[in-house]
This record gives sequence, structure tokens and C-alpha cells, in this order.
Amino acid sequence: MGIKTYKPTTPGSRWKTGYTFEEITKQAPEKSLITVLKKKGGRNIHGHITIRHRGGGNKRRYRSIDFKRDKTDVQGRVVTIEYDPNRSSRIALIQYPDGEKRYIICPLDLKIGDTVASGPDVDIKPGNALLLRKIPTGTIIHCLELHPGSGAALIRSAGASAQMVAKEGKYAHIRMPSGEVRLFSLNCYATIGQVGNIEHGTISLGRAGRARHMGRRPKVRGVAMNPHDHPMGGGEGKASGGQPRSPWGQYAKGFKTRKKHKVSDKYIVKRRK
Repeated sequence: MGIKTYKPTTPGSRWKTGYTFEEITKQAPEKSLITVLKKKGGRNIHGHITIRHRGGGNKRRYRSIDFKRDKTDVQGRVVTIEYDPNRSSRIALIQYPDGEKRYIICPLDLKIGDTVASGPDVDIKPGNALLLRKIPTGTIIHCLELHPGSGAALIRSAGASAQMVAKEGKYAHIRMPSGEVRLFSLNCYATIGQVGNIEHGTISLGRAGRARHMGRRPKVRGVAMNPHDHPMGGGEGKASGGQPRSPWGQYAKGFKTRKKHKVSDKYIVKRRK
């Protein structure tokens, strides 16, 4: 995985960086594993915008990812490593002896020809999925289930990883990417290794048009608006805007927004802050 720079023939390309895509082995996705992905423009089922600055962008097809890894005790071979426009990580196409193909999140150092498997007693190596009770303390993991059998919901983005800290009773202590230590059932599945494409965070888009291709629309600063439109707007000359806050008045820096969760609070051993 490499990062390339561009000769600054235009102002937009001066700071632009991109991928070399040297690890990608196939351009077109597996047809049996793609579905239509409709754009929502940040709107919910009622048509209300719940995520601002979304819209446009290139067409995408959704790649169905095997987050449950429920084909147990069967060795699968890595056939291709592909680009997925819907996530920051790369995906690997796994082919099993019976001919079935599935996509998984591609961990670091996984190569074509490697074998992966899932089950309670498979080897401790990148790409294999095991129960937390079978994973040794100190192991780096990703694609972690929140509840047993629900499928991987956490630690799926590029370069992300967590660490098994300890086991106690029915629970495993997992240090999350945020630094939070949390309890998970020992019956949850996790995949060994770190998610690949670790240089994703160093990419510089370089120009606004590249963001539009990704479906990101322009953002306007609150201090540049009128008082009618934003709490930080208005003022004579260039005003600082006062206390940083959202357009609806909620404080943005230092104000704790997390309510008391009676169900999940008991599983947090150490806060991230």
C-alpha cells in the first residue's frame, strides 16, 4: 500500500495525494455479491435531513460483506483483494471448497493464496475469526461482535485495531481504538489482526471537486451566517462567534452529550477520557 503525490500542474494538485492501488488485484467486483445502493442525500424515511452536507457523488454498488463469519471450520482461500467505495478498508474475496464466495474485511498483510477460516478452534493468524474465549491475552483483533451471533459491528475501518487485555468470568476486557476498556461476552466472535489500508488517514483530497465525487457537499461556517441561521452568526465586522455550538444551540466543545445508559454503562471498565 503506497501513497503517491502529483506534480503541481494546477493549484488543486499541489497538495493532492492518492493511493497507488498496488495491492488491488481485480477491478470489477464479484457480480453475485453486489446489490444496488440508492442515494439518500442524508435524509431519513420521512424526508428530513438528519446528516447535513450529503448529496451527489459517483454511483456505487454495495458489496455484501460476511460480518457473521458463520461458515465455521472450513478453510477458504483468498482469491482477490479489491477496492470498496463504501468503506475505508479494502475487502478480500474468499472462495471455499464448495465454490461459495464471500467478501471479508481485509486485514493487514493478508495476501492472495492465503487461507482463512472461522470457528472456535482455528489458528491464531490474521483473517481467522474465533470466539473471544479462545483468543490469547494481548492479541490484536478487529471486526468485533457487540452481542454473540450478531455479526461484526465494531473496529471495521481502515487501520483500526483493538487489544485483548484480560479475561474475567463471563467477559473479556477489550481496549478499544478510542482507549476505552470495555467488557464483551466471551462468546462473541472477533477476527485476528489489524484492518489493512493503514495509510488511509494521510490522504489529502487536494481540491473540492474530489470531495463532491465522494458525495460530500460544501460546508458553510457558522460565523459566516446571519444570526437568524446560526447562533454564532452576525456581529459587526468579523466576529469570533462566541462559544462554539451547533446550529441548534448545542455546545460543541467540552459539553458532554452522552446520557446515562443503564444498560451499557456497566460494561465500560475505563472511559476513553
